[in-house]
Amino acid sequence: MNLTIGSFLVFTALVGLLTWFLTRKDDHGSSVGYFLGGRSLAFPFIAGSLLLTNLSTEQLVGLNGAAFKHGLHVMVWEVGAVITLVMMALYFLPKFLRSGVATVPQYLGIRYDGQVRAIVDAVFLLAYALILLPIVLYSGAKGLASMLDLSALTGIESESGVIWFVVILIGVIGSVYALFGGLRTVAVSDTLNGAGLLVGGMLITYFGLQAVGDGAGVMKGVEILKSADPERFNSIGGPKAEVPFSTIFTGVMLLNLFYWCTNQQIIQRTFGASSLSEGQKGVLLTGGLKLLGPLYLVIPGMIAYHLYASSGVKADDAYGHLVKSVLPPHLTGFFAAVMVGAILSSFNSALNSTCTIFSLGFYKGMINKEASERQVVASGRWFGLGIAVVSVLIAPQLLGQDSLFGYLQKMNAIYFIPLFAVIIVGMTTKRVPALAAKVGMAVGFALFFIGYFVPVGTKLNDSGEEVARYMSGDWMNGFHFIGLVFAIIVVIMLVISLFKGRDTDFVQEDVKAVDMTPWKHGKLVGAILTVIVVIIYGVFADFSVL
Repeated sequence: MNLTIGSFLVFTALVGLLTWFLTRKDDHGSSVGYFLGGRSLAFPFIAGSLLLTNLSTEQLVGLNGAAFKHGLHVMVWEVGAVITLVMMALYFLPKFLRSGVATVPQYLGIRYDGQVRAIVDAVFLLAYALILLPIVLYSGAKGLASMLDLSALTGIESESGVIWFVVILIGVIGSVYALFGGLRTVAVSDTLNGAGLLVGGMLITYFGLQAVGDGAGVMKGVEILKSADPERFNSIGGPKAEVPFSTIFTGVMLLNLFYWCTNQQIIQRTFGASSLSEGQKGVLLTGGLKLLGPLYLVIPGMIAYHLYASSGVKADDAYGHLVKSVLPPHLTGFFAAVMVGAILSSFNSALNSTCTIFSLGFYKGMINKEASERQVVASGRWFGLGIAVVSVLIAPQLLGQDSLFGYLQKMNAIYFIPLFAVIIVGMTTKRVPALAAKVGMAVGFALFFIGYFVPVGTKLNDSGEEVARYMSGDWMNGFHFIGLVFAIIVVIMLVISLFKGRDTDFVQEDVKAVDMTPWKHGKLVGAILTVIVVIIYGVFADFSVL
């Protein structure tokens, strides 16, 4: 017990000390320094922060749980992300950096008008403050408690007590990083924690394969795992799979594109790049690291299936069960610190983005247009502190709602897809007006509401009971429904532009915020990453399931 707590405290303190040392001289008083790290981020910090902001307990538990239940084909969320990261580096990032923006809504304000920016600001703010932050805290606390037996470690007997303890711990530490350090502090701490997470995640896979091989070695474990259930090692999902192969080219691709190319929480650190070249290197390095994702986000779930499926272990409990079973006691504290770092990263990144959107969008843009730099930064800190307190109070109230995270992931599409449609049309056309963006978002929100909540008939469930039938999920695959809504929004926007188009072409100006010289090896590296993705799919593909 003492060794576990000691190793946890040592690693956590080391990350904090190194972060302070590396960022102690940073500019935290100006909006550029606070919200964009002074536009000084080098590619290792961009890559480390991108990677760890994406990873948290919902990824480790959720994706490994999906692999436990469905097999290798769920790796699309990791491997498929590589393609979207290449697109981010080579297409989206140059457009954002050329405009010198700090937020995605700010870019839309330049492309369309202030009203579009205000709408998107509000959508992001509500989604992050009321949904994302409490869910990060709750799912993190829940996952950490089940993986590491925190009740025994802390001496707190009740589950709700443990949840409150972890939520408050993450809320306080995350607030210190995000509110007092700014984006560069978040990026540096993410990078350090990211290194720990990669090591910790790989260790779980290593010890898990050792367990499968019964001590005969990792390669023996791999051999046994593949020979025991060869059909589960298929990269292609059949028509009734969790992620059917055809959906990779519709809803799955669109969700990945929004998440990695236009989601403020994720891409804000790329806006702080010291140059386009550094930003592209950071994004493409992240793509290279995502190729390793299946090793610690998919394979452990398949290991758990092999070891525990016959024991009645549930999918969402599989990863935690594996960690408790195979991880040596002397590494428990280190893994606890790594997990706290992963949760912390998602929380402080979302909190930093929330502060940025409020300060630059609402405070500077509407409340106090003459605000000084220090007033803008101060407004973000005070707003962020209030949001952090509210999130900490909301998160433990979610206890007992086991399906909440999956439900909220589905709800994300309600704002992901309309916003992405508006962004992509704005980037690829010159005459589409602000009116089209407003109508497109309204139609998109309405279609998702209808598809998710308005019954189109009834059906019999597995128990023979009559239940409601919905357009999304019942009438058509949910991912294809996402693709259909996206297409409808785009068509509506283009039709409006034919009758109410801009009088002049939109011309994006280079504000000279950073050096816009692209990385000379960017296209080559992007092509190599794309080829590797195709090879990975080809090696494990069995198209007979189609």
